[in-house]
Amino acid sequence: MTKSGLLTAARNGSGIELNFPAKIAGPAEKPQGLAEALGVKPLFVGRSAFDYLVEIDSATTVRAMKPNFARLGELPVRGVIVTSRSDRPEFDFVSRFFAPASGVNEDPVTGSAHCTLGPFWQGRLNKSEFIAYQASARGGVVKVRVADNRVFLAGNAVTVLRGELL
Repeated sequence: MTKSGLLTAARNGSGIELNFPAKIAGPAEKPQGLAEALGVKPLFVGRSAFDYLVEIDSATTVRAMKPNFARLGELPVRGVIVTSRSDRPEFDFVSRFFAPASGVNEDPVTGSAHCTLGPFWQGRLNKSEFIAYQASARGGVVKVRVADNRVFLAGNAVTVLRGELL
């Protein structure tokens, strides 16, 4: 059991699908210093229970961002999700996640951010299943499915350790 309730995982083909509560980002006032800290012009600013969600003009801009982490760390949120529609046909949207206030300047692939991104892009693209790309230095692909108030995140998994608790 977690603070979000019961979270489950299930095999899905060769991967694992995790089941999370959706985290809706409603429209929000752009906080002072956000655009300057990100170095981009927001098209939309929303806020979920944990994070700001910022939509910007292009996937190229998402990939090229060089935010000011010290200034982002001053914002009163866990992190900032930046997203845009993908410019590559194999993906629906791209994102990056910055959380310097939580001790992580940029997270490589962030499941909890996709719990906000799924419902956001569901409204923008009028569909419920997505292939997303998180454009960090390491990068990662996340399959996102939105159903009711849940977000299902899937990806490939590799066993790196096997053990038994007594």
